[in-house]
Amino acid sequence: MLWGCAVTPQKLVIKGEPESFGEGTIIATSESTAVSFQALIEDIQNSRIIYVGEIHTSQEAHRVQLEVIQALWRKSPHLAVGMEMFDHSYQQVLDQWSAGELEQQEFLQKVHWYVNWRYDFDLYRDILNFIKDNRLRLVGLNVPNYIPPRIREGGIESLREDEKKHLPQQMDVSIAAHRDYVQNVFETHKHHFSGEVEFDNFYVAQVVWEEGMAAAIAENLKDDVMVVLAGNGHIQFKYGIPDRAFKRTGKAFTTIYTAPVGAEVEPDIADYIWVTK
Repeated sequence: MLWGCAVTPQKLVIKGEPESFGEGTIIATSESTAVSFQALIEDIQNSRIIYVGEIHTSQEAHRVQLEVIQALWRKSPHLAVGMEMFDHSYQQVLDQWSAGELEQQEFLQKVHWYVNWRYDFDLYRDILNFIKDNRLRLVGLNVPNYIPPRIREGGIESLREDEKKHLPQQMDVSIAAHRDYVQNVFETHKHHFSGEVEFDNFYVAQVVWEEGMAAAIAENLKDDVMVVLAGNGHIQFKYGIPDRAFKRTGKAFTTIYTAPVGAEVEPDIADYIWVTK
């Protein structure tokens, strides 16, 4: 009677679309159709910035990121990798890593990995080793991790003058869809805050975070193609980092959203959706 116990494999669902998609499928959302990895790489070669999102704890998402980096590097060695996981004040250490001057333990200590990022380094090891082995330029995109919490608690005016130097010069707080998304995040997480947090300050902190990364992309793009690794929430619908970076650079970009089987996503969440385990 074992045939009566078969389990239907989970698939990803795109809202409003009749077809669902299995693990490993790459979906071009413009047509809601599956495409090959080769077709994806050929298409994104027309972009100067390629955003590959992640669920931070997903090993499969990081494997996807590495595959994209490797494929683009084979096409063009003039490749940079921008990472949310490092803030810009560590750029000198990142340059040393890219130059092959640091061993792993020293690198982790110098970037204060388990203080600043906290996620298991093994999730990112293969990506960072590929960057080091092939001398790719590694760019820290983030603002220092103590800046957003201080804004959440007391607003920008609460920052010291030496802290304000980390703020992006332009900040757009007028994007309604982005504000609605952050409002939902705020309502879900506000019970975790130890003190009173006003939504306006919470939202400005989010904008500082994402405008800061957009500014770092623009300042460090140079003549290279850049692959940007960041959480899915920063690239979805393009209102977090991608559109803000585009305002600064005017350069074509592509977004790739990694989503596990069993998830349901909006059809316009990114240019491509890569279905993971």
